Amino acid sequence: MATKAEKIQPMKPEKVRFFRHLLTQKMNELLDEAEKTVSDMTTGKENFPDPNDRATLESDRNFELRIRDRERKLIVKIQEAIKRLDDGVFGICNDCGGPISEKRLIARPVTTQCIDCKTKQEKIERLKGE
Repeated sequence: MATKAEKIQPMKPEKVRFFRHLLTQKMNELLDEAEKTVSDMTTGKENFPDPNDRATLESDRNFELRIRDRERKLIVKIQEAIKRLDDGVFGICNDCGGPISEKRLIARPVTTQCIDCKTKQEKIERLKGE
């Protein structure tokens, strides 16, 4: 008996190119933003004698760095998704081995779960959290 993954048709080359472009474009945008942040933080010659102004600047920088850290984690997920494209397993659910809908992949191309498995995972997480 064949598993779900064996029944799935390989992704068509034009779809592979589409998702590779989508993922690469998003990664480049994130890298550009990171570069701007580093540039802004290293070239800034702010000297605020007022402690409140200094605190505001530090708070803003801290917030910016938290955003960049989340984006850094997203870049890793994008790289993993590109590897799945290369390996021919992009669009296959890690949990059940079934296909991930194209609509879901377009909305979240780094996803590794079909909507059913993701919904089930979220329900379990909510139950554990209560």
